[in-house]
Amino acid sequence: MNDKMTKPLYIIAGVYDGMLGIAFLLFPLAIFAMYEVEPPNHEAYVQFPALLLIIFAVMFFQVASDPVKNRGLILYGLALKVSYCSMVFWYQATSVIPEMWVPWAWADLVFIVLFIITYKNLGRSAQQI
Repeated sequence: MNDKMTKPLYIIAGVYDGMLGIAFLLFPLAIFAMYEVEPPNHEAYVQFPALLLIIFAVMFFQVASDPVKNRGLILYGLALKVSYCSMVFWYQATSVIPEMWVPWAWADLVFIVLFIITYKNLGRSAQQI
């Protein structure tokens, strides 16, 4: 992945997480109903992680603004994506998880790969400066 694709990647990551965060913040019950999944007993159990997604979206936009300078932030985004994927795929393999969560885990798996590539490439770029 070349440097010209790094900024757009993190803008896409920011829009992706931001839109998911806003959707789950404002319409959690509608989303659960759409997937025919029983919602948790209180909306706050979904809205707090939704706010965290919005915070991470802002962080991804920060990475996009200056990828070399903000390279360290990529590790936090990577941790977010690994955490989500590990939970979804673990429960999918060992018990049951509503299917609504699985497509987002596959999307995050793609982000994991791309984040690792850009993190390494940005490290090489920083050494050349």
